Amino acid sequence: MFKKLTLVSFIAASMLYASNIEFQNVQQDFKREQPNDSVVLSYNSSVAKAKKSVVNIATKKVISTRGNDFFNDPFFEQFFGFGFDMPKQRDVGSLGSGVIISKDGYIVTNNHVIDGADEVLVTLLEDNKEYTAKVIGTDPKTDIAVIKIEADNLNAIKFADSDKILEGDVVFAIGNPFGVGGTITQGIVSALNKNSVGLNHYENFIQTDASINPGNSGGALIDSRGALVGINSAILSRGGGNNGVGFAIPSNMVKDIAGQLAEDGKIQRGYIGVMISDLTKEQQSFYKNKDGALILGVEDDMPAAKAGIKRGDLIIKIEDKDIKNSNELKNFVATLKPGSKAEVEYERAGKIKSTTIELADADLGVSVSKIDGLELSDITPEISRQFRLSSDISGVLITDVKNGSKAQELGFMVRDVITQVNNTEVTSVSEFNEAFKKLKGDKALVWIIRRGIPYGLVIE
Repeated sequence: MFKKLTLVSFIAASMLYASNIEFQNVQQDFKREQPNDSVVLSYNSSVAKAKKSVVNIATKKVISTRGNDFFNDPFFEQFFGFGFDMPKQRDVGSLGSGVIISKDGYIVTNNHVIDGADEVLVTLLEDNKEYTAKVIGTDPKTDIAVIKIEADNLNAIKFADSDKILEGDVVFAIGNPFGVGGTITQGIVSALNKNSVGLNHYENFIQTDASINPGNSGGALIDSRGALVGINSAILSRGGGNNGVGFAIPSNMVKDIAGQLAEDGKIQRGYIGVMISDLTKEQQSFYKNKDGALILGVEDDMPAAKAGIKRGDLIIKIEDKDIKNSNELKNFVATLKPGSKAEVEYERAGKIKSTTIELADADLGVSVSKIDGLELSDITPEISRQFRLSSDISGVLITDVKNGSKAQELGFMVRDVITQVNNTEVTSVSEFNEAFKKLKGDKALVWIIRRGIPYGLVIE
C-alpha cells in the first residue's frame, strides 16, 4: 500500500489507559553482550516465538465508480464540460499484517491497512486458519487500529519499553511482504524520535534498515529477545522499493493507543491551544534552558491562555515529563484526557514558573457539516501546522470524509479547503453553515482548493 507526499512516496507499510487487554511485558534488562567467536549466533528462538504473534490481514472493499476514472476527473469535466456517467462497482483488496496483543483475539495493525474495508480477514501464520475480524477502533492520527477475532489461547506478543532502545540495537521486521506469507528481515535501529516524516499527525518513529515492503504494514518490529519495540508503518522510497529507510511506531505509543481503542473504541486527546516550535541556536542564547517547546502563539479562551501562558514562554516540563522539544510536548499533551489538569513548568524572562492547565478536547474545533459525512474545522495556527497548509490560505478545512457518505460521493477529500459557496466567500465553519442555509434551488457550486489548485464541486 502506498501513500505519497510531494515527490517522495511512502509505503504505508506514557500514559496507559485501563483496558480489557492485559499487555504482556518483558523484563527491561537490556544487556548488549559481545559475541563469542566459538559459537554461531542465531536469534531463531526469539524470532520463532514472536512470529506466532503475527498475522496476515486481507481486506475487501466494494467501490462505486462512474464511467472511466480519467474522464470523470474534475479537471477533465471542468475544461471539456462533459464526462461519462456509467455507474459500475468493482472489488478492491489489500494485504497487510497485524500483531496479536491479547490471548482472546485483539490485534493491532495500521489504520491504513483496514481503512474503509467492507471485510477484514485474518489468517494465522501457524495454521492458515482464516477469521473474519471486527474493527474495534481506529486512530488515523497515529495510523493505529485495533481489530478482534473470535479465538482463544492465542500467542500474544510481549512488549518492550521503546523508550529504552538505542541506536544500533538489532531488530527484526516480521510481516507478510507482497503476500508471500510470514517473513523475517533483520537490521538495526538506525535512528530514534523521527517526527518530521509527514505521514501522521503524531509521530515519534523508530527508523530501521530492516527491509519493510508492501504487506509488512502493521507487522511487528522486535528486538533480539523477541519483544515488540514497534509496529512497522512506512518506508521512504522514490521508486517504491525498499531503500533501507523504514519507520515503525514505538511500542509505548502502540500500547497507549491500543489500550484506549480497546476500552472506548475511540481516542480522546488533550488540547491546550498553543502554536509551538523548537528553539533555534540563536534563540537558545535568550534562555537558561536549551531544550523545551517554545510558545509562538496562544489561542484566545483556550486552556493555555486561561492558565497565563504567553508567547515567548519555554515549556520545559509537564507533570513528571521533561519536555525536550515541541514534538514531545504535542505527543505528551495528546496522551492526557480532556478535562484533566496538568502541572506545567516553563521559563519566562530567565525565571522558572509553574501553572496548572485544564485540558480541552483536541476535537473542539471540528464540526460536522450539513453534508452527510463531512467534518470541517476553522483554520487555526495549530490546524495549519498539523495539515501543512500554506500560510496565506483561508477558508474551511475538511478534516474527515466518511467512507460511503454523501460527502465522499460528491467528491470531497480530506485536506480540501472550502473557500466559497456560490458567490459567498467563507472563512470559518460558521460562515459555511450560514451560507449553506441560504442556498436556494437544487444545486450549488462549492469552490475548493485541492493541492494548491482551485476548482468547483457541484452539490445537489
